[in-house]
Amino acid sequence: MAAAGAAVRLVPCAAGHYLINYTWGEEMKILVQKYGGTSVSTLEKRELVAQRISDAMDEGFRVVVVVSAMGRKGDPYATDTLKSLPLEVYPDTSLRELDLVMSCGETISAVVMAATLCRRGTKSSAFTGAQAGFLTDGHYSEAEVIDCQPSKLKEALQRGDVPVVAGFQGVDADGEVNTLGRGGSDTTAVILGAALEAEKVEIFTDVSGIMTADPGILKEARIIQHITYGEVCQLAYEGAKVIHPRAVEVAMRNNVDVVVKNLEEPERGTLITGEASMKEGNYSTRGRRAVTGIAHSMELVQFLIEFDSPDKNRELEIFERIGEAGVNIDLISVFPLLKAFTVKEEYSGKVADILDRLGTPYKMEKGCAKVSVVGVSMHSIPGVMARVVKALNEQGIEIKQTGDSNITISLLIRQDDLREAVKTLHENFYLGKDS
Repeated sequence: MAAAGAAVRLVPCAAGHYLINYTWGEEMKILVQKYGGTSVSTLEKRELVAQRISDAMDEGFRVVVVVSAMGRKGDPYATDTLKSLPLEVYPDTSLRELDLVMSCGETISAVVMAATLCRRGTKSSAFTGAQAGFLTDGHYSEAEVIDCQPSKLKEALQRGDVPVVAGFQGVDADGEVNTLGRGGSDTTAVILGAALEAEKVEIFTDVSGIMTADPGILKEARIIQHITYGEVCQLAYEGAKVIHPRAVEVAMRNNVDVVVKNLEEPERGTLITGEASMKEGNYSTRGRRAVTGIAHSMELVQFLIEFDSPDKNRELEIFERIGEAGVNIDLISVFPLLKAFTVKEEYSGKVADILDRLGTPYKMEKGCAKVSVVGVSMHSIPGVMARVVKALNEQGIEIKQTGDSNITISLLIRQDDLREAVKTLHENFYLGKDS
């Protein structure tokens, strides 16, 4: 490595891609730990966070901590609570002002956490996103990080301090505060992990890792010990809510190992890397897993549109109008005479209005859910779709629509059948066994 104190840049080399330029000096064994809002919400939990940091330091790590705002909506310093303060006064408060107030939650959390460490005799200092070196693209509420120069954090580490960084934020070239949107603190931690060449990034949440299915739906769900970047991204896109896919994408592009674990059970967790876990079982061939986990999303509405004859212009107009209305389409199947797609229930009225104005007849079915099986080796193992269809058919579960990618098969079903569908697929792919 080069001389200490030099800058580290995340250079955008393509849309959403980062190229890390390292110019640091003496080698350090660095660990980045991110703690969510529930992990820092009370004095008792912050003491436990401090103990986890101390444990890592005892193992020889220099620790950088990233924190979210304390608590959840309703708690005095939670992001949603702070955001509601100006909106209650003036509902049209600008995104600029909202970003300013929302960034305060993480800043408060960083200062309180640093104070907690200092009281225990661990030297610590708090940093805003700007002070930590995060330069953003100027888009309020959903900013992208285009540059990271954590020289002040490196200096703090060299002094023996534990830097505590406010997640979820940065500043643009004009010094305007930008927040990073949902999952922003996870993204902050992973970018720092890349920029500081950390050994790994630990994401502490209120669950013990990434599960084979939602334990709220299926009590037999278990922790996945090892998962690939692509698999966890796809699980997140399909409805799992443990780690934001944007953070995983940054980790994947910069080859950063990420561990998801629980504050109270640090010995367990899920390792996210670029290598597939080569374990037997789970309906595999030659040691490859066909299915790693199951995700789901609920409160979907299916629209079916039938044409009398192919009409590409009419088809294009329908989807353009829906896009212009800001509605995201989920599952979509397009044939010359049939168009089938789903949207979240909250947007179904808007889509129905668009189709009515266009004079397009349609059928709408509410009360739908999507269940998805995800596995990195699925595309090279024959018969996975057949097994999925057979398993659901045997339980009398109607499949209304399907969609797939290289590592995902998604099926639209009645929401009333969701629990049984998850249970059936979980059993059929042996996900209750070690994975």
